[in-house]
Amino acid sequence: MQKLYAPSQLAELLKVSTTTLRRYEDLGLIPDVPRTESGRRGYAELHRQAFQTIRALLKAGSIPLAYETMRLLKQGRGGQALWGVNRQQADIQAEKERVESLLVWIRSAESDPPERADRKKGRTIGEAAELAGVRPSAIRHWEKEGLIASERNPANGYRLFSNRQLRRILVISSLRQSVYSIDNMKKLLDELDGRQLSSVETSFELALEKLNGQLERQFQAIAELMAYRKQLIKASLE
Repeated sequence: MQKLYAPSQLAELLKVSTTTLRRYEDLGLIPDVPRTESGRRGYAELHRQAFQTIRALLKAGSIPLAYETMRLLKQGRGGQALWGVNRQQADIQAEKERVESLLVWIRSAESDPPERADRKKGRTIGEAAELAGVRPSAIRHWEKEGLIASERNPANGYRLFSNRQLRRILVISSLRQSVYSIDNMKKLLDELDGRQLSSVETSFELALEKLNGQLERQFQAIAELMAYRKQLIKASLE
């Protein structure tokens, strides 16, 4: 007979509250929980692994992806769940390559960004957002905070961003997860404009280290996910 954990026992083992256990259950993220003769929840080893997988996925990525992955696993759609996690790995790889490319560009003192270097006119907000991998609303927010400045197209009044401002946008988009203070970001951007690159390079290296850490956490989550999937398959055959 398999061992069952009382809610308080499992919560203590996982270092979470019993409320957290119930919330994940209510959200449909774990297999159905059997009840004891007295009507109390009895969590099996399968549930313990499910909770560990949720926590690992949350550390590795976004809440929506973690929840969607767990629901797919519960529905027996493990392959689709794995592809979702794989897409997140691809996103991390793409961001790492983008940050590395931007750092090379900054060090080279070129006036144009690494993509579309043949274009000399100002970029529209949509073009700048596409290059930076952010929404136009983010660029408008940065302009409101005084981090960047735009000119206006005399023909239609739309924003245009010079290469200097585009460089700032690309730097902000790459460092926004590691430089939290607006004042610190302004200081880095001013140093960038003045070609004082020591602090800028350090910030980029920290951003790359953070991406490395994110990738490591994702591999840890995948290990938990595979262990959980194996238990789900075993349970379905019993």
